[in-house]
Amino acid sequence: MGILANSVSICQFQVVGELPEGDLFTWIGECLDKHAFSNSENSAEELTIGWVRTDDYQNSDFAAAQPFRRDHYVSFTLRRDQRRIPAPLLKFYQRGAEQDFLNANPGFYRVPKQKREDIRDAARLSLLVRALPAPAMYDVVWDTRSGLVTLATVSSRIIDLFETEFKKSFPGLRLVMVHPFARAMRIVSAELLPALERANLASTESVLDLIRSNGWIGQEFLLWLLCQTMTGSGEYSVATAGVLGTGEPFTAFMNDRVLLQARAETGMQKVTVAGAQDDFREVLAALRLGKSITEATIHLEKDENAWKLTLKGEMFHFGSFKAPAVQLEKDNTVDSHAEAEAVFFERMHLLESGLQLFDSLFAAFLNNRLGDSWQKTLEGIHYWLEAES
Repeated sequence: MGILANSVSICQFQVVGELPEGDLFTWIGECLDKHAFSNSENSAEELTIGWVRTDDYQNSDFAAAQPFRRDHYVSFTLRRDQRRIPAPLLKFYQRGAEQDFLNANPGFYRVPKQKREDIRDAARLSLLVRALPAPAMYDVVWDTRSGLVTLATVSSRIIDLFETEFKKSFPGLRLVMVHPFARAMRIVSAELLPALERANLASTESVLDLIRSNGWIGQEFLLWLLCQTMTGSGEYSVATAGVLGTGEPFTAFMNDRVLLQARAETGMQKVTVAGAQDDFREVLAALRLGKSITEATIHLEKDENAWKLTLKGEMFHFGSFKAPAVQLEKDNTVDSHAEAEAVFFERMHLLESGLQLFDSLFAAFLNNRLGDSWQKTLEGIHYWLEAES
């Protein structure tokens, strides 16, 4: 689903590098134009990749009136078209062509190896020309004010492709994943920053090392939230900067789906608990057996609005992030372009509000985890686990 859908899976990046002097948006438009999607319907290209407009996936013109710009946001879409030839179909055509060759060359009992390869390539090319490409679109929103880029997918393969295409398209810039430790660095208070740096288990500054060595962040955060859900009030307050006012109350809790896993001699063991939870009995049993929570559905509620997301603890990707529906007053005097802009801004407001609530919840965990009371909290969690057995 696209970024404007009420439910979308997303991950985030920080833009790193020197931005050009002069008009940033003109430069962005030129960069997008240079790597715009080129329609491959009438060609034999197996894979075609490029940028298209978010408001029209058939349109790759970014020069006209900066259609990608929405105030300080930039919105565009990565389009990936791929032709696929079913293996049985290719084999059928190849066998037919090989038989034609043998019929025309009675001196051969079988097709020579090089000729077979040529026949296979020719059959594949013939089928590619006739096959329609299957399009896939992944929306992107770049907040040029904060440098945050939001991508509408959590697929590792598409994330790698997007990072490559972004770096290729925007010379001098690259993307750094907002992984758990990076997110913690963004929101932790100045007083707790030294404690966070001491808790960093990575030996290098590489993103991969920071992710793998600090798996404790996602696991301990989700364990803490489970305990808070079962034993606490579930009430928190906005504590990070954003569209919502600092100190505003909200509630947060875990429910619906929990994934736990542990490494064993036979490989990775996983347990998925799905459905509304009353006492998390199966989850607690798995925790007592040494498994860790690696993924869970989190609910965030403020006033009459509700958000729901599935947090993937290792990377802090947000799966099936459902925000309140966009509601706009219908007015016959408003043109379609103005309405589209209004929908975009309302959608971004709701999405950023949900992310701010999540960051505030995460900040509450960090304040506990990095403060003096964590050992007491941990003892309380272990006592609670044993008491529930």
